[in-house]
Amino acid sequence: MGIILNLIIGGLAGWIAGNLMKGRGFGVVGNILLGVVGGFFGAIVFRLLGLASTGIIGSLVISTIGAALLLYIARKIKK
Repeated sequence: MGIILNLIIGGLAGWIAGNLMKGRGFGVVGNILLGVVGGFFGAIVFRLLGLASTGIIGSLVISTIGAALLLYIARKIKK
């Protein structure tokens, strides 16, 4: 996938993760940025687990899970 598509998927994943997690999160822009980073984080975690994503939907799911994990970790650090 191209970089632009990865950024779009990561931004969407951050927005979804921000809505799934309790509280306001880090705002729309912060959640989108965490989503982009979470996409890379999620891909690494899933690759280490031996799981792979195929297509846009699979990438969106993995990015959302990665973004949710990063939101959780960031909130714990922020406290």
